[in-house]
Amino acid sequence: MTSRIPRDSRLRLVRPRPLAAAPSAVNQRRPRRPAPRPPEGTPAPAELARMARSGLASAARVARWADNALGPGRDAATDDGKATLSATTAERAASDLGLTTAQVRADWDTARLAGLVEVHGDSARPGWRLRAWNRDDSAVLRGWVALFDAWSLATPEPADQEPGAVGEVVSAMPQVLSFLQLSAGPVPVDQLLDLLRQRVTELRTERCEIPYGTEDGDTPSLRPAGPSADADPAEPARAAELAPLLDWALHALASVGALTCGDGHATLTPLGSWAVWVKLEQICVAAQSPAGNIEVAAEVMLRGCAQLRPNAARAEYRAWLAARPVGSAVGDLLTAARGEDALLRGLAFEALRVVGAPAEPDVRAVVEEPALRPYALLWLAEHDGVDPEDAHEVLTREEATWLWVDTAAAVADHGEAPMLVRHLESALQPTVPALLAEVRSVGHPRTVQVLVALAAAHPDPALAKAVRRAAFQVHTGG
Repeated sequence: MTSRIPRDSRLRLVRPRPLAAAPSAVNQRRPRRPAPRPPEGTPAPAELARMARSGLASAARVARWADNALGPGRDAATDDGKATLSATTAERAASDLGLTTAQVRADWDTARLAGLVEVHGDSARPGWRLRAWNRDDSAVLRGWVALFDAWSLATPEPADQEPGAVGEVVSAMPQVLSFLQLSAGPVPVDQLLDLLRQRVTELRTERCEIPYGTEDGDTPSLRPAGPSADADPAEPARAAELAPLLDWALHALASVGALTCGDGHATLTPLGSWAVWVKLEQICVAAQSPAGNIEVAAEVMLRGCAQLRPNAARAEYRAWLAARPVGSAVGDLLTAARGEDALLRGLAFEALRVVGAPAEPDVRAVVEEPALRPYALLWLAEHDGVDPEDAHEVLTREEATWLWVDTAAAVADHGEAPMLVRHLESALQPTVPALLAEVRSVGHPRTVQVLVALAAAHPDPALAKAVRRAAFQVHTGG
């Protein structure tokens, strides 16, 4: 028996441990940038939190009611699976709180956007921010910023407007808000309309959408949508088309407490000015960083962040997200995650962790996609409050093995041989033969490449031979 121990031991793996992401390269330490100071006149964080609590008091009240009245084993919150408050529940809440059903629905939607309440299926439960509402100013401010980021969802868009035009206005509003913040005072709405028109024209130009007109009969002419567009006689008509959308955007931003409108002028509130400054500062930090990923596509940004330390990468994610509407940014990240590069898949979901609650519907929608399912399940588990060290328990054995192969592919493509050897330690299977048997059964498209790379990297000849044989069998369909 003793003669068998050495031969068996080299095929035995260490105790299973939580699956870790593929190690990323570590670059040199950079000197810390001094913490920026907000503009003069910005209220202290405690005062900003007091303003946020006041503005979200009604939403917090409805969220607390839902905490007590709804949940597992009690009445359902919704009846359509889309987080819309059911008529029965809305009437009950209105009766209990002394409100109209319209007020209850509005406060419910605000509470969801601010992360004060979370809906899963037909049940609701309080968000972590509600638990910390009275004692944690940072949680309150983060909840308000989440609502601010989702301003376009706070008020229904005009029904008579094209969805494409609405999307253009949503994409252009960060520049309008930046102008308001830099102006530090009331700005005429007409001036904002002109700025919005210019920005929408730039967006169309970037997409190579050149407006066509006719001159001298039916001869088509091309009008550049660049600086010379100011002389285009069609511009007043375009500005008139954007006017109702600007009114909708300003009304939606006012409804979340980001600005005020009156006498033909718009002014950022202290909360709105602070939030826009924070996002501008994040953009400036990214522009000054070695990576400089603020203006690039999601895939390029993720590749750049692969070389950064975790904290630096999260700063890049935040800055990149701050420069884009949340919805389109989440969509771009998920598109990058669907690619062939497994490293980008893991990094995309790390960036989605920075997005937080606004990304939940999109992440939940990709759970049925085999390539994204393990990552999405882990993301949702952590979002639901499961400790990251225990989140891997939500995966089935097959899903965990698939994720192990995907992570190994990322290590094989971007890491060094010792990293791939150490990756064996994160496998759930107690022995290499058991691991190989399950790896062959999950059907990951990179299985052969991973096994070949592992066989080439491992210093143990017997183990390398076994892995190489398994790779050949998968390749030949055995």
